[in-house]
Amino acid sequence: MNSVVQFQIWQFLLIYLLLILVVFIMRKCKIDQTKLLIAASIKMTVQLVLAGLILTYIFKNPHPAFTLLYLLAMISFSIHRVLSKNKNLNKRFKAVIAASIAISGIFVILYFVCVVVGESVFNPQYVIPVSGMIMGNTMTGVSLGVKTFSESLDGQRAKIHALLCFGASPSTILLPFVKQALETAMLPTLNSMVGMGIVSLPGMMTGQILAGTLPTTAILYQIAIMIAICTVVACACFGSLFLGYKTLYDKHTQII
Repeated sequence: MNSVVQFQIWQFLLIYLLLILVVFIMRKCKIDQTKLLIAASIKMTVQLVLAGLILTYIFKNPHPAFTLLYLLAMISFSIHRVLSKNKNLNKRFKAVIAASIAISGIFVILYFVCVVVGESVFNPQYVIPVSGMIMGNTMTGVSLGVKTFSESLDGQRAKIHALLCFGASPSTILLPFVKQALETAMLPTLNSMVGMGIVSLPGMMTGQILAGTLPTTAILYQIAIMIAICTVVACACFGSLFLGYKTLYDKHTQII
């Protein structure tokens, strides 16, 4: 297979011309988010360029401390993003979310790299890309699940108070909201798995093929990473919601 084509700077800059089409559509539909689009594009570019420079240094100097620090930074950022989107939660609920994301993510990453692939946990070539995909999807799933749960509660306050007055227990009242939120959080991952290979060729597989890896090998890696992502999203969302909702009522079974 041919080696991957290296971008020249002028070739790379051509991709930004496509944003003109996006701006045109937004203006045509009177969507006032042009500044956000530009800011997001600049922020994405700066962050990825910095990440590329850092990873280049780490790969050339594969010290275990660098790998662990980068992994810790990804997990911390994932937790921060989820909590920043749900500022109205109590401190115990936030602690449950943070622990669920960290424990689920670390467990699945270690299992994938050390058991499935058979590489050292300090190998940045495997740990960092795999961790990025796993933690990115975990962040999205948990954010969606917790947001759905919070919005459902806010929209059903009157119903919840009425059920409490009739003697229903908090767990009986809240569990349906938890199950609905978990289903919503899992849906994007499940839909992605259903359409994968027919509707879309996913990022990891595409990247490996572009780098010259045999498609059969790339397919095996993609299947493995999707199962890992599905597992960590399920575990992190389950822990966040099924343990977190218990922080919403006190020992007198009153919803806080």
